[in-house]
Amino acid sequence: MAKYSDEFKLQLVMEYAEGKLGYTRLARKYSLPDDSQIRRWVRAYREFGIKALRRKQTKQVYSVQFKVNVLHFMKQTGASYQDTAIHFNMNNPSLIANWNR
Repeated sequence: MAKYSDEFKLQLVMEYAEGKLGYTRLARKYSLPDDSQIRRWVRAYREFGIKALRRKQTKQVYSVQFKVNVLHFMKQTGASYQDTAIHFNMNNPSLIANWNR
């Protein structure tokens, strides 16, 4: 089961978009450890819309070559995990971090 529901993620993204609270205050309001997750949700929502906040029902399997290409892109461009995920139309930058380890 996902740690945060799709509805919760969307609620935080919309609340941030209203502009009344910033990332840090939203994190405090909802007792999140820090604001990094909210930043990722907002960025993903801006790039891909609501589908970026939804947890996929089936597990995506990536080829070894795709993983190598992703890591090569990240190394060559200096892109962050989030930027790399967006470039490759992925909504889970932590997956790239696991590949990198």
